[in-house]
Amino acid sequence: MTYTVSVEQACDLVTDGTHYTPKDMGAGVPFLTVKDVSHGGLDFTNCSFIAQEEYGAARAGNSAPQRGDVLFSKDGTVGKVHVVKTDELFAVLSSLAILRPKQDRVDADYLGHALQSPNVLSDALKRKTGSAIRRIILSDLKQIRIFLPPLPEQRRIAAILDKADALRAKRRAALAKLDTLTQSIFLDMFGDPATNGWEMTTVANVAAESKGAIRTGPFGSQLLHSEFTDAGIAVLGIDNAVENEFRWAARRFVSEAKYRQLAQYTVHPGDVLITIMGTCGRCAIVPNDIHAAINTKHLCCITLNRTKCLPVFLHGYFLRHPLARAYLARKAKGAIMDGLNMGIIKGMPIPLAPLELQQRFAQHLIAVNDVKAAHRASLTQLDALFASLQHRAFRGEL
Repeated sequence: MTYTVSVEQACDLVTDGTHYTPKDMGAGVPFLTVKDVSHGGLDFTNCSFIAQEEYGAARAGNSAPQRGDVLFSKDGTVGKVHVVKTDELFAVLSSLAILRPKQDRVDADYLGHALQSPNVLSDALKRKTGSAIRRIILSDLKQIRIFLPPLPEQRRIAAILDKADALRAKRRAALAKLDTLTQSIFLDMFGDPATNGWEMTTVANVAAESKGAIRTGPFGSQLLHSEFTDAGIAVLGIDNAVENEFRWAARRFVSEAKYRQLAQYTVHPGDVLITIMGTCGRCAIVPNDIHAAINTKHLCCITLNRTKCLPVFLHGYFLRHPLARAYLARKAKGAIMDGLNMGIIKGMPIPLAPLELQQRFAQHLIAVNDVKAAHRASLTQLDALFASLQHRAFRGEL
């Protein structure tokens, strides 16, 4: 028999973590918040630690999860799910709901997958309240309904989804290792300027000699939100560089007539973009196949003199080199680089590697990126497969 039940009906316990933040003792029992929890695991390395007495109080108040519980993030980032598979002692903050499924009726892994299904997540997101911190309250979470087949069928579905999800996790891990490889190659080739005797220069000195080679986008009344159009000349912003690689995100355009007024802010293939507002300190290279576009005031755009400095070298230097990171930490104001500006970028010191060595690094990067592209394509296919399996599983068709 297959039917739907509420989360409350599926569980012996639906509660949340402590409604206060215990003092971080630096050692003791781990105390987790939303940031320490993901579908893939629990992060016990960067969390707070509480005294044994505080843990005892949390346990007495049902704020200490145990093996087989399902965690569901209900504050801020709503919908992160993790099935607890450890006997290690820990407690959680109230931003995490603790669901203890009825063992004779509900498989924990199945419940975890059900809570991540599109229909359930959509229902949860519709129930979010609050303006500053978006959250779903426990009483609403309890009312969310899930598809519940017999227990053996739940286990079969969970096993299929686990295998498909594991394939996605392996692909993501491979991509992460390729990112680490790129960093290792860069630091191996350019990481120790003290021993190579390269000339020290600045970003300003490796920029093209043309006027405005280092520039931000139009300010104030030069470009209003009301002037964006549905088609025309692309306008690049923070979201195009937020992953430290160029990505097309939400598309913004201006008309041809407006572009002619703002032509001085044109970005060119190979320009280096650095975010200087919002999510500061991200960096991306404008791809070769981009058509006419301009950048917003949230980006610093650098056109390089490529007889001195290649875009891939500056990109790698800005993100990976210890000299660059130390300079930015010293100059920028605040933990998220909210003081990053054109003056800081222009003055950044660079141990300028020989062009031949930069070109060799570019060749290595092309090879790594080819492999990454293949992995990304495979991950896209696996994501589509997983979504299809989810859709069928929770409609009784798997």
